[in-house]
Amino acid sequence: MTDRAVPRTTRRFADVAEGEALPELSIDITASLIVAGALASRDFQDVHHDHAAAIANGAKDVFMSIHTSQGLIGRYVSDWAGPEAVFRRMSIRLGVPNYPGDVMVLTGRVTSADGSSGEGSVLVEIKGTNGRGHHVTGTVQLSLPKESS
Repeated sequence: MTDRAVPRTTRRFADVAEGEALPELSIDITASLIVAGALASRDFQDVHHDHAAAIANGAKDVFMSIHTSQGLIGRYVSDWAGPEAVFRRMSIRLGVPNYPGDVMVLTGRVTSADGSSGEGSVLVEIKGTNGRGHHVTGTVQLSLPKESS
């Protein structure tokens, strides 16, 4: 994964604007990342850790599980939003697989910011692409504090 500073402060709702782009994050996809992500999420489906099983099922190699993709998206958005952000909902759809040797580039854009409630509700559209196209698309809804703590 690329090195970048993780914020130690949380973004405030007033500092977020509709249309704002999140910084890109490039992630090197390795067999170790794929296997570790599957095991950490207790996804023991053999196509995520057994090369021969993946080939027998029509894939070119082991491939990333949806749970690992969700975890990487969570890390991406939380790095941008900060430690006080509260995740409310994540909705994603998988596309092309992530295989060892791929580089997935995560991008995001704020599509709505609603401050009508006590919290600042922010919706972020996410895309994760590799050399074959979109690996994952979706949205993350989170709440950001309106005031400094």
